[in-house]
Amino acid sequence: MEGVVVRRVIPSDNSCLFNAVGYVMDRDQNKAAELRQVIAATVASDPEKYNEAFLGKPNAEYCTWILDSEKWGGAIELSILVDYYGREIAAYDIQTTRCDLYGQESNYSERVMLIYDGLHYDALAMSPVEGAPEEFDQTIFAVENNRSIGPVEGLAVNFIKDQHRKRRFTDTANFTLRCGVCQIGVIGQKVIPKYLVFVLTHRIRTLS
Repeated sequence: MEGVVVRRVIPSDNSCLFNAVGYVMDRDQNKAAELRQVIAATVASDPEKYNEAFLGKPNAEYCTWILDSEKWGGAIELSILVDYYGREIAAYDIQTTRCDLYGQESNYSERVMLIYDGLHYDALAMSPVEGAPEEFDQTIFAVENNRSIGPVEGLAVNFIKDQHRKRRFTDTANFTLRCGVCQIGVIGQKVIPKYLVFVLTHRIRTLS
């Protein structure tokens, strides 16, 4: 197959997962509100399956939470969206180069691809050449009998490895935040809640 795998950047607005899914599924980067509604309705319709142990919070509380445009999506939301669209979603993690494949147990016949940098989701697509307009993107790929998507899968893996080599990811366990006013720093996302009030009242910058 001729072409290159490209990363289509999705705006960083806390809804990147939903808009990335919207792009690869529907070629629409403005699907977040709609897909949040889909997820909330799915969860509300089956409180036995989507219980507190599964969601990490009570069913009704989760439904309110996921409708908030400030809240991020992750594995739970992807697992619901694969069934909504009837397609597998391959989510590639740049830092680990791992691929989490959602929906494989359902034997869907098509797959789309996302890329995750530790904080943010973007879309992956096949383009005829580097720099070609998005209108030429292919984002949906047929799943073959061996459950791969053929040469595209190898190209995607190589692209992820290249992004890893270039360190196009955020190490959320070890990244440093430093106040731009008083220069006090904190390390890693687990310590951030202790400084929540502090960082909300100071300017911070991420250190590489």
